[in-house]
Amino acid sequence: MVAAGSSGTVEQAKEASLRLLAVRARSRAELSRRLTMKGFAPETIEAALERLAEVGLIDDAAFAEQWVYSRHTFSGKGKQALARELRVKGVAPTEAAAALSAITSDDEAARATALIRRKIRTPITDPDKTLRRLVAMLTRRGYSPATAFAVVKAELAQADSEKPPPEFD
Repeated sequence: MVAAGSSGTVEQAKEASLRLLAVRARSRAELSRRLTMKGFAPETIEAALERLAEVGLIDDAAFAEQWVYSRHTFSGKGKQALARELRVKGVAPTEAAAALSAITSDDEAARATALIRRKIRTPITDPDKTLRRLVAMLTRRGYSPATAFAVVKAELAQADSEKPPPEFD
C-alpha cells in the first residue's frame, strides 16, 4: 500500500504490477484498477503500465487468447461466458473478438458433448427433466441455447440407443 498522502513512484507501481503478474496473467485494465486501489496516481499508473507494455509484459491480445484457451479447454466455458469474462477484465471488444474467433462451433459442440457425457453416466429415469437440466447447465456455462439443445438431444439419443433391452422372465 502506498503511504497516505503520497501517490508512489512509477518504479513502485511497476513493482506492484510485477507482483500481481507473478500470480497470474492480467489485463491492462485489471492492473490499472488494482494500482488505483493501492493509491497510485493515474499518471503514475499510466507511465508504469506503458513501460510494462513496451517490454511485452502487458499484452491484452495475448492475455485474451490465453484466457479463452484455458477457460474453454479446462473449465468448459462457452463463447458467451468467455466474452462476458473478458469484458469484466477490461479487454477491448476487438481483442476479445479475435481471441474468441479461435473457438469454432465444432470446438464448442465437442466441448459441450464432453461435459454432457460426464453428466449422463447414470441411468436416465425422466428424459424430459434430464434434457432441461443438461441444457440449463450448458447455457449457464455460456453455450448458446441452440448448441446446448442440439448437443444434449444427440447425447440423450445416443445414451438411449446404447441401453440394453429390457429382460423378460
